Amino acid sequence: MTTKSHLTPWLELARISNLPTVWTNTLAAWLLSGGSISDLRLLWITLGASLLYTGGMILNDAADIAFDRQHRPERPIPSGRITLRSAWRVGLIFLLCGAGMMVGRGGADTAVTVTLALTILAYDLYHKPWSGSVLLMGACRTLLYLAAASPLIQNPWTGPALLPGLALGAYIVGLSLIARQEAKPASTPKPSSWPLILLLISPALLNLYASGLSIPSVLPIIFLSWISHTITSLRANPPQSIGPAVGKLLATIAWVDALALTNTHRLTAILLVCTIPLLLLWQKKIAAT
Repeated sequence: MTTKSHLTPWLELARISNLPTVWTNTLAAWLLSGGSISDLRLLWITLGASLLYTGGMILNDAADIAFDRQHRPERPIPSGRITLRSAWRVGLIFLLCGAGMMVGRGGADTAVTVTLALTILAYDLYHKPWSGSVLLMGACRTLLYLAAASPLIQNPWTGPALLPGLALGAYIVGLSLIARQEAKPASTPKPSSWPLILLLISPALLNLYASGLSIPSVLPIIFLSWISHTITSLRANPPQSIGPAVGKLLATIAWVDALALTNTHRLTAILLVCTIPLLLLWQKKIAAT
């Protein structure tokens, strides 16, 4: 068996096609806080955040083993391609190493980083039995913003990364609520669309408010059109359309980061938007959900 075939189940388990959105998160928070791309601490923050994300995704499947055995037997653990013990071991090691790397080498705030790691673990353990766990998912991305900003500012809770981080968290909550419908029977009543739409467009609304509807606001305006198109396609053929729509919304996380940078780092913002087609292409190789 080739190395690639050994690695593929782990890439599936980690939902690796979404990993670049973690990189855009850390980059946006770092630049918003006055950091330089040439600062080596950014590399360690990004590597640590990558391990936290990957470990969290692996533990997500490990915690879901009973559900997946019944509903998703093709997943790496229930199919036998990865053992449950290995998943727990690797996931926890990644979580610990990621937090240690962010604090020890990246200089991230210890309290924020530990809270991030614990929130990831809490989501993995409780996302099936507790419907409110979508708030934990959103909090993970908000805390990632604050952790990435913390080496640069004394109090990340009052810094320039807070509001964009909260907007990203709201977007993730809306995305997660939509994603949950994929695993439910078609007869299950669907939640009202308006709260979901407001959560999804919150980053654009925040950016439009901050920029005063000036010329740089072209990115949020196009973002709103993209979200509208995605929601329209979601309604066209449910529940089969949920998976593809969620994939688009996951890739659009890079656009949310771009919105945060529109008024201060315009070129970087445009480059982040340009990564979305690459993310969608990667999702064809490794499923995003």
